Amino acid sequence: MTQPYYLKAGRAAGWLNNIVGRLARHGVSMLGTAEMSVRGRKSGQMQRIPVNPHTHEGSQYLVSARGHSQWVRNMRVAGGGELRVGRKVRRFTATEVPDDEKLAILRTYLKRWGWEVNQYFQGVTVKSSDAEIIAAAPDHPVFLIRTDF
Repeated sequence: MTQPYYLKAGRAAGWLNNIVGRLARHGVSMLGTAEMSVRGRKSGQMQRIPVNPHTHEGSQYLVSARGHSQWVRNMRVAGGGELRVGRKVRRFTATEVPDDEKLAILRTYLKRWGWEVNQYFQGVTVKSSDAEIIAAAPDHPVFLIRTDF
């Protein structure tokens, strides 16, 4: 059995994530970024990370470009969290999208955010075939988020 795909952030990426998260926390969203907080599955403490909420056909999604990361594992247990930009905090619930429903979401995500995330998709880009994106889908968890409660 192989391990799920996960590309851990290196020192430079971690440093950049801290800056982007801090900016979002203080009200500066870079091209739509937000700081997400999700309860840690082991610690119970809120864990924060910057994310790129992605809108597709009127619904909002969180896509894990780096694969089955810690925030993904936490989200699977917590079932939701918070998105913050400055003082605006939106609580949300999250439902994981099955792999066979990810094609259009991942294609539009790569179109919008590919300049930032292509390096994590192992050669898959917005120009890749449907079959190539479908093959990459299991490596990139996607969550439908709802804030209307």
